[in-house]
Amino acid sequence: MPPTRTAQPGTQVPAEAVAPLMRGIAVLRRLTDADGSLSLSELERATGLARSTVDRVTLTLARTGYVRVDGRSVTLAPRLMELGNAYLSSIRFPGLLGDSVDALADELDESVSLAVPDHGDIRFVHQATRRRPMSLSFRIGDLLPAERTAPGALFATNWGAAEWQTWKERRLLDPEGSGFPPLPPAPHDGHFGERVDTARAEGCALDDQLIEPGLIALAVPVRDPAGAVACALNVVSHTSRYTARDLRRDLLPRLREAASAMERRLREASPEGDVATASGALASWTAASKQELGREFVESLARGLTVITAFGGDGAALTLSAVARATGLSRASARRALITLEHLGYVTVDDREHRLTPRVLSLGYPPLSRTTLSRIAEPHLAGLAGRIQESASLAVLADDSVQYVARAATRRIMNVNITVGTRFPAYATSLGRVLLADLPHAALGSLLDHAELRQLAPHTLTRRSELEDVLEGVRAGGYALVDEELEAGLRSIAVPVRDRDGGAVASINVAMHSSSRTIEECLEQVLPQLRLTAGSIESELHTAARFSHIAVV
Repeated sequence: MPPTRTAQPGTQVPAEAVAPLMRGIAVLRRLTDADGSLSLSELERATGLARSTVDRVTLTLARTGYVRVDGRSVTLAPRLMELGNAYLSSIRFPGLLGDSVDALADELDESVSLAVPDHGDIRFVHQATRRRPMSLSFRIGDLLPAERTAPGALFATNWGAAEWQTWKERRLLDPEGSGFPPLPPAPHDGHFGERVDTARAEGCALDDQLIEPGLIALAVPVRDPAGAVACALNVVSHTSRYTARDLRRDLLPRLREAASAMERRLREASPEGDVATASGALASWTAASKQELGREFVESLARGLTVITAFGGDGAALTLSAVARATGLSRASARRALITLEHLGYVTVDDREHRLTPRVLSLGYPPLSRTTLSRIAEPHLAGLAGRIQESASLAVLADDSVQYVARAATRRIMNVNITVGTRFPAYATSLGRVLLADLPHAALGSLLDHAELRQLAPHTLTRRSELEDVLEGVRAGGYALVDEELEAGLRSIAVPVRDRDGGAVASINVAMHSSSRTIEECLEQVLPQLRLTAGSIESELHTAARFSHIAVV
């Protein structure tokens, strides 16, 4: 059996490599390095590509939903996270172990993470952080140097001569680690080999302020059913809470116990599934014609990115034939894309089986993993407001009120003027009624027991029985329409925004003066547009939240 191989960037480009795919990935990498946004001119300078090429690449990425182009600004879009999600799904343990990591973080009241090796360095693939002023975390997908992390010393215990040589060459070229943007540059301390020896002997590794002053971390290995190190379980704290010695003394036994439980879970998990017949997330783009998508659409770029999404099944190791079936591509097109991705280091090949590497997370995942629901919703609300020429808002339930967290206003002379952060009683608003209707009956009853149903406008419902009847109708119809109950002359209609589990985490509405549209026109013209917008927001939210916690604001 031929040995596993992973090509490195900078080696000779294979004759069959897909140049547009390489250019598209270069654009995504530069946008990621810039924390998610650059102008077209900045992209031209950063990539060294011609402006016409940058324009075609960004337009193609925009048509696939991976970036947004607003004038001359290009911004990564949440849908791009499906590339990183394909890798995270394929390695299985972020999904299998994520709940255990979260529970351990709650128990220890410290930040806990999972890390994997990546070509001699490390990347975090799951994070459970503490919400306090001194919060310690890295973004999912951030690349960190092995020598400055606890997981890095653990992984280095299995390095051979080739891995050590690669590490030495990288350190010589960048002695202070300036190529790792998440970290402050620092000279190499010369003791990495000693820490690796200690990690090998003790089965754990300690980071005593190697990342930056005050930060300490402890890591233990989590092994797969074959006995190989699948990932590192890592707890991060601060010297104001622990010394490095105390962290090891107090938390190492619990960390090892948790790692053992995770290993049992990996052994008991179902075998890898057959994903060869699954449809890639972008398969529809591969079947579309140039006439449909425009002359500037670069089909080979979209097809190459489709190949990455084909690996999104649990434990996915795919043959060429399986990739072709999953994406709908011809074997020849799939083969060229795989050759390109292997050359760039995003795919590794063992015999005839292909797997994604952690480097896929470098395609936008770190900045996007910290997005919020309001940021996801904002461009969609702006599009809705532009189409119907009325203001649109996103709100969440806060006790018995709704709080506005995103908004897109119109430039009409008579406009509904509400600012982000504003709160209104939930019972008297369309936004609130959509969210109240989604509550379990016991929770709704408890909330209404303590709510004061005051007369806010001439038509405000103040009788609980009437309000409960209205909420039953909202629950059945999937929308709420409120007419002059919050304020005279104000009419609004709202629909829910649902998370991956189907719960209403927010709602969006369109608000207008009652003279703008009749109730019938709201139902015929506005409601379909609202539902379309909610669906677009939900699609991006579900992608972004698959392996990351997405905050509401």
